[in-house]
Amino acid sequence: MRRADRLFQIVQYLRGGRLVTAARLADKLEVSERTIYRDIADLQSTGVPIDGEAGVGYVMRAGFELPPLMFSREEIVALVTGARMVRAWGGVAMARAAEEALVKIEAVLPDAIRARVAGTTVFAPSFGMDEGVRGLIDDLERAVEARDVLAFSYRDESGAETTRAVHPLALSYWGKVWTLIAWCELRADFRVFRLDRMQAVERAGRRFTPAPERSLAVCLRRLEACGAERL
Repeated sequence: MRRADRLFQIVQYLRGGRLVTAARLADKLEVSERTIYRDIADLQSTGVPIDGEAGVGYVMRAGFELPPLMFSREEIVALVTGARMVRAWGGVAMARAAEEALVKIEAVLPDAIRARVAGTTVFAPSFGMDEGVRGLIDDLERAVEARDVLAFSYRDESGAETTRAVHPLALSYWGKVWTLIAWCELRADFRVFRLDRMQAVERAGRRFTPAPERSLAVCLRRLEACGAERL
């Protein structure tokens, strides 16, 4: 959890005037009590009205509210729709994060604007979403971040199967179809792989070193010029 998210959560736990111990906060946020002490001190130094001390507990004085986020109607529709789309068509972790993001946004909105969030009538039904693909999305996203080489079997549009080792660069959603943009060692070139055609995906036990000629930016320029190749 990022430190900014942890500070936000501490404020949420202390709202309502209840005494909360550092040990309880540490348990909820999965950090040490020493970390909680430092976080509380930092919040107090910025003007958050928290009373208490180490070994006793902390309470936040009534009347404190986080500064409201002011969104236009169009911005609220965009945020809510985006979160609903991720919840419907994203990975498991992505969907959970989208839900949490909406909760955080609603927590700091004035009542009138919060009602707009609840009243947004743009939805993204998840009918037809393959649960295997949903689970794979999160794994691939982490592999992209870690620069892990991936190995898998791939079945192309004609049904031919090949074994690939690739350098994952990004995930792309095309409307019911998720793809992995990668540098393919077999073809020595960029390729776009449909997730629903990937089988036995695993990490190859090594990482790749980024190279300018094999970067995502270069790949995207080529895709814009010629379109994504369907393998």
